[in-house]
Amino acid sequence: MSSESTQADPVVILPRVVVLLLGLAGAFVAVFGMRSMSGLIGGTFLALVFTVAVHPLRGWTERKGLPAWVGGVLGIVLIYLVLIALTVALIVAVARFATLVPHYKSQIDDQLANLTNWLSHMGIDRKQIDSIEASLSPDKLVTLAGSFINALIGVISSFFFVVTLVLFMVMDAVHIPSKLTHLPPERQLLVGALSDFASTTRKYLIVSTVFGLIVAIADVGALLVIGVPVALLWGLLSFITNYIPNIGFIIGVVPPAVIGLLEGGPKMALAVVISYSVINFVIQSVIQPKIVGDSVGLSATLTMISLVFWAFTLGAIGALMAVPLTLLVKALLVDSDARLRWLDPLLAGAPRG
Repeated sequence: MSSESTQADPVVILPRVVVLLLGLAGAFVAVFGMRSMSGLIGGTFLALVFTVAVHPLRGWTERKGLPAWVGGVLGIVLIYLVLIALTVALIVAVARFATLVPHYKSQIDDQLANLTNWLSHMGIDRKQIDSIEASLSPDKLVTLAGSFINALIGVISSFFFVVTLVLFMVMDAVHIPSKLTHLPPERQLLVGALSDFASTTRKYLIVSTVFGLIVAIADVGALLVIGVPVALLWGLLSFITNYIPNIGFIIGVVPPAVIGLLEGGPKMALAVVISYSVINFVIQSVIQPKIVGDSVGLSATLTMISLVFWAFTLGAIGALMAVPLTLLVKALLVDSDARLRWLDPLLAGAPRG
């Protein structure tokens, strides 16, 4: 045997800049790959979140002395009821909105004329005024509203895929705990990370749902007092957008404020904005963060970045599920790797104590 064959092969160490560029290139390809499969990935993750949310029913039925599959069936029924309720509510909301908008075309024209006159008195160039007028025409506003409604309908359309996938996921989840116990000891960090992901996701969903209902009820009450039409529709919108971190309030306030402007002028629109701001600031910015705390282990900055990233990557489902998606990525890439656990304090919010 030659001396050359007994020598170990030399280890090639790439420069840090090359490693960084290769990593960025790989991430770029992965992101656009996920975009091209956003419907499949978004629907699959939505089914996973539903499965995680109802999984405690299995333990509850076992404590009652019932077979584990009973908990699975109850979970499936509960998920289907939620999906049916959301689908019916959004279909009714879309139908009501479609019949409401055409009645305000003349008001839109009047408000647009007032705006262009004010801009003209302010010395704005006529070409710029014409451009603004074209972008705020009734047809454009109706198209914009329709695009937002279509985004919500897009989420619903994936529910039909989710309905089928949930059936298999929930039934398979009955056996997941026993399967995890058979993993080798070196994979126990991954087991713990996935367990943390499940518990923090459930906590996030519970808190977001409870506070979403509180915000929706308060918003509907305020809109009824102010006199804005179809207050229940805007309350439903407030409830749904509560799952969108940071900017959900802005999305939820625009439609009722615009309808208030068309129905009662600037004073009604201002009343809507002020009431929404007070309600959402107190509940979502003061009370809700204190209850949730840093239990999910994500800072406000990271939450905002994750919202933009997942909305860009997966669309409407990405915006709604931005926090659980980020929690899953964190569990798989950070919490399951002992070498990267030092990143936890940097990713989390304010330190406790």
